[in-house]
Amino acid sequence: MIARARRPQTPHAAYNEAVAKTSRLVLAYVVCCAIWGTTWYAVRVTMGEGGFAPIVSATYRFSLAALILAGLVWLGRLRPLPASPRIWAWLALAGVLDAIGYALVYLGEEHIPGGLAAVLFACQPLILAAVMQVIRFEPTRPIDLIAALISLAGVGIIFSDQLDISAQQGIGVAMVLASALAATLYAVVMKRHAAGIHPIASTAVFIGVTAISLWLVVLATGGPSWPSPLRTTALAAVLYLAVFGTVIAFATYFWLVQRVSLATTSTTVFVITIIALGVDALFERQDFFAPKTWFGIGVVFLGLAAKFSMLWLTKSQPPRRMENPPTT
Repeated sequence: MIARARRPQTPHAAYNEAVAKTSRLVLAYVVCCAIWGTTWYAVRVTMGEGGFAPIVSATYRFSLAALILAGLVWLGRLRPLPASPRIWAWLALAGVLDAIGYALVYLGEEHIPGGLAAVLFACQPLILAAVMQVIRFEPTRPIDLIAALISLAGVGIIFSDQLDISAQQGIGVAMVLASALAATLYAVVMKRHAAGIHPIASTAVFIGVTAISLWLVVLATGGPSWPSPLRTTALAAVLYLAVFGTVIAFATYFWLVQRVSLATTSTTVFVITIIALGVDALFERQDFFAPKTWFGIGVVFLGLAAKFSMLWLTKSQPPRRMENPPTT
């Protein structure tokens, strides 16, 4: 039986397919930013009087998320799964790095203001560029560094009144920077070793190992605790963080990581910071309308515009014709 030749795509069909693909990528980027922009506030809601201790809160969050993800994989028979012990080991390493990162950022924020922590974590694109230079996994273009520096300057302007660092705060600074490094490393591991695996399945392994690692930390530091009386808002925030901030956001992020460069996904930290500011202004009545804040936001978006406009120009350039094509 002769296989029927596949018809070439018409220009119109190819254009529609490209638009649909780009729309899915943009939607995934927006979902990650929108959800993770709200989690900074939600994390604070889980803690304090009538709430949970910081590491315990994170442990409950990731444990519940791991159970949900495992149920989705089992009930939905999601495939493909990790194919070899080596892949399982790499995904487990990424989960351990995630646990380290969350533990460090929770502990670090006990030593430094939240604004300073946001600026330090926004260094992630620069940390990624340094890591890429070492491991040679993805090329780092000059525009990626320039755009990251511009956006980082914008975040610095927004939080300029919180950037005084005392000698006692040095350990907090080190913790948050180490957390950003851990987040960068697990993103590299997931991009390199989770390709071809269903994103929910890879996320289930990743989050499951994160939960186990956090439980080890909790048990080593006195065991879990349950506040009495427990604030309903604290419990609701843990549920929100588990379902939206972990299951949906991480699965979407790892789907996106397999389809765009890490330099692109790392820019989410800038958008997340701005959304977090808006959420704080809405729920905690903080001053979001100061001229300094709007100027800083403008600088952040200037950096993002430089990054994505150059990316669009690169994608839109037609391939060059070869003056002397090779003969066969």
